Amino acid sequence: MKNLAPVAFTAAGLLLLLAAPPAARAQQDQPAAGPGPGSNAPSLREITVSVPRGEVAPFNVPGSVDRVDGDEMRDSRLQVNLSEGLGAVPGLQVQNRLNYAQDLQLSIRGFGARSTFGVRGVRLYVDGIPATLPDGQGQTSNIDIGSLDRVEVLRGPFSALYGNSSGGVVQAFTASGEGPPRLSYSLAGGSFGTWRQSLKLSGSQGAVDYLLDASRFHTDGWREHSAAKRDIANGKLGIALDNGNRLTLVFNSVRIAAQDPLGLTADQYALAPRNAPLATQYDTRKTVEQTQAGLLYEHRIDATQGLRLMVYGGQRKTVQFQSIPPSAQQNPLHAGGVIDLSRQYGGVDLRWNAALTLAGRPFDIVAGLGYDSLREKRRGYENYLGPVSAPVLGVRGRLRRNELNEAWNLDPYAQATWRLTDRWTLEAGVRRSSVHFDSQDRYIVGTNRDDSGSARYSKTLPVASLRYQATQDLALYGSIGRGFETPTLNELSYRANGASGLNFALRPSVNDSIEIGAKARLAGGLLTAALFQTRTRDEIVTDTNVGGRATFQNAGRTKRNGLELGWQHETANHWRTQLAYTWLDATYRDAFCSPSPCGTANTVAAGNRIPGIARQSLFASLGWVPPEGWRAGIEMRALGRVQANDANTASAPGYAVAAVYAGYLKKWERWEFNAFARVDNLFDRRYVGSVIVNEGNGRYYEPAPGRNWTVGLSGAYRF
Repeated sequence: MKNLAPVAFTAAGLLLLLAAPPAARAQQDQPAAGPGPGSNAPSLREITVSVPRGEVAPFNVPGSVDRVDGDEMRDSRLQVNLSEGLGAVPGLQVQNRLNYAQDLQLSIRGFGARSTFGVRGVRLYVDGIPATLPDGQGQTSNIDIGSLDRVEVLRGPFSALYGNSSGGVVQAFTASGEGPPRLSYSLAGGSFGTWRQSLKLSGSQGAVDYLLDASRFHTDGWREHSAAKRDIANGKLGIALDNGNRLTLVFNSVRIAAQDPLGLTADQYALAPRNAPLATQYDTRKTVEQTQAGLLYEHRIDATQGLRLMVYGGQRKTVQFQSIPPSAQQNPLHAGGVIDLSRQYGGVDLRWNAALTLAGRPFDIVAGLGYDSLREKRRGYENYLGPVSAPVLGVRGRLRRNELNEAWNLDPYAQATWRLTDRWTLEAGVRRSSVHFDSQDRYIVGTNRDDSGSARYSKTLPVASLRYQATQDLALYGSIGRGFETPTLNELSYRANGASGLNFALRPSVNDSIEIGAKARLAGGLLTAALFQTRTRDEIVTDTNVGGRATFQNAGRTKRNGLELGWQHETANHWRTQLAYTWLDATYRDAFCSPSPCGTANTVAAGNRIPGIARQSLFASLGWVPPEGWRAGIEMRALGRVQANDANTASAPGYAVAAVYAGYLKKWERWEFNAFARVDNLFDRRYVGSVIVNEGNGRYYEPAPGRNWTVGLSGAYRF
């Protein structure tokens, strides 16, 4: 992939040259929905994305934003992981660990790459409900692909308006029911004892629309000790009220039971990538139960003003068995090898919007207040019974930790869009984000002292952009903003020196981002390009990561320079092309020591690459996707080398893999049938799918499977 960067820069340069249009086109002031006058080229269908001021076409957004429709997420796919259908989004790196105890590895422009489990540094929303908690930790496990309407991915400075840990934003939206009742059933199966089945009912009658969906997933796992099962129930009920008002109720429930195969050392990966010797010995595993509900009320005050109120609440219980040796737990300050979390969370977001005029020009304004809270009961237990010399491993033992943790945020925000002329648009916003942590220690035994404490982090986050409509088919923009990222409760949970209690010495990281970009509608397709730079101070990095327990520290300054290119095109005869290229140079600007304190061989040099981030990635697909009949396509994904540790002494090599699929869609009276077959890793490449950043025992590598297949069949009936 070394030769891709010059090609990408050349393509970006050609796109930016369009900013100097011929005089004959200089009079085309107004944006258009499709190609310019006289064009016979087919156009992409009109779509919108959700921003605080309402629904806007991606072409008109002064930043990097992509939308992937639910039908595309489901087309010829297993429909279990977001990683299956988001490859065409530039700047987004999402890897399926094939480890359902640890969730996907998801990062945007390098934010979130250090996460050893769950999603970190990126804000997640499901139907407007935060799937990222106030401390910044999130998960994708409750997103039901079978009922999705769309997924939207926002990158760049404007992500900061979503508050703490918003290096990027991923929003998933459940579809609304339409028309007479429609009942559908879907079944898919594949390699490694994998299968999924789903049942969905949707429709509308009068002022009420509804959707109910339930799915069950099971896999024996490609690797040893990687079996998993997951049940999801998802629902949405909408009620249209008088005067254009609307009430929407959403609810979601998920249950997961998954074995954790853990990572492998380089030697283990080379000899037997499917084995999981340590995981089998300790029976490492995780169970999750989560239920949540939300209520959205949209009120139209008058023709120019509206109110939006979102209230939500939920609970999540997690139990995880780790591979920590009993000998390490003899330290009286050790918290044990079993984590037991019970979390209750909720929040409210009140937003006012108005479409006004300023100096005779359109002026839209949004102002709101968001509050989110989290109450966590955290307990730790030994992961063995019996004597240390002959322990019974993988079972719950004595209590070693007991604390009550709370996190909450209160964030006022405002955003305004002013169309200065027909060509120029100015957009600006600000958010004051305040995040509070409090911990009450309830395990004070012997030398284990009272480790209660509290911390508060706050920052004002301004953003601004200027957009220029050069022609009806070309838009240029520049944006700048500041964001910040607090430590999560998990990152605060342990101290590197083995002491008990939370690590309140951690400081939040603060980043300043700038982006320039262009969007062009060419031959019925959409071409996008963005150049960006992000400078961060007090970057939060791994300090130690041993035995499933990670501690963190601040590491000075970092810098991320990047380029994104995207191309979406569909012809009149249903050929669809998608391309996404990302170049990202993410490095440490200051030297630091990992682990701390500094010794003779643990210095991380300035200029080292930030681990977990590929310098280059490429996705390309070509498909024939008519609305009925035979369908087929091919996909290619390529990822550059990924450093596994801060010292840059271990890495996962780059790779390129291909997939092919074919299917048949038939509509007959009130029936619809769809069948497909798919082969991933077509050429049976051996590669590392993801890395565990800074794993202290060198078990960095999570191998990906070889050639594997999936087949599926679905049927639907409209009453």
